[in-house]
Amino acid sequence: MIFFTFSTTQEYYSLPTYPAFALLLGSTMSEASVWVRRGTKAIAVAASTAVAIIAVILVKVWLLPTQGDISSALVQHPELYTLSLGHMGDLTLQSFAYLRLPLALAGIAALVGSLGIALYGQDTRRPFFATALMMLIFFHAARIAMSTFDPYLGSKPLADALENAPKGELIEADAYYAFSSVFFYTNRRALLWNGRVDNLEYGSYAPSAPHVFIDDSDFQKLWFGNDRYYLLTSEKNMSRAQELVGKSSIHIVTQSGGKYLLTNQELPPA
Repeated sequence: MIFFTFSTTQEYYSLPTYPAFALLLGSTMSEASVWVRRGTKAIAVAASTAVAIIAVILVKVWLLPTQGDISSALVQHPELYTLSLGHMGDLTLQSFAYLRLPLALAGIAALVGSLGIALYGQDTRRPFFATALMMLIFFHAARIAMSTFDPYLGSKPLADALENAPKGELIEADAYYAFSSVFFYTNRRALLWNGRVDNLEYGSYAPSAPHVFIDDSDFQKLWFGNDRYYLLTSEKNMSRAQELVGKSSIHIVTQSGGKYLLTNQELPPA
């Protein structure tokens, strides 16, 4: 089996189906049937529509200010994240201001595809080359967009800060998968504060289950103890932590994409 892989900020995706799809498409294209011609026209219509939509969005966001990273312009919908493309619901018009470059590249890609098919629609091969070039430019735009979303979707900056910080125990707020990449990058375990949710809850009460689940009272005792603790949390849990232990006992190590790494003791001067 052949695998094509590409990297986006330490994340790797295997695409084993692409060669098979390429063979099927090539076989269909060689037939030059009426359905191929109709499909080519449909691609041209879709690309033309995309050009118009992208142009409107770019006009609306071109002069909008962009402060910080893209997370500040997104609206979270955690109930959708178990679905494929669930994060699409987080997009707002303001967020497209952070995506001007990839959006412009996507518009160029759609324009290349629509014009290429329109100019060489009667040719048997050139429309396919125009479509391939459109896809190539679009994938490059998608790669740039993924880099823009990295602070929001990934937690590598938090993991790097934790690795460079003084030794201490780690606590993670909410379900473990919210910061699973931190555990991967640092090869560390953590206590889960109010993490008895979803699929972890079923076995968490078993006698042999690891004692990693803590509640609010446990969190307070640990945070006010003599040992150093770190807390991985998102903005939605930040206010809860401040209510339980007070703002004065919370020290920010770093923040990225609406996520925080906090500690209960002051950090030594850099």
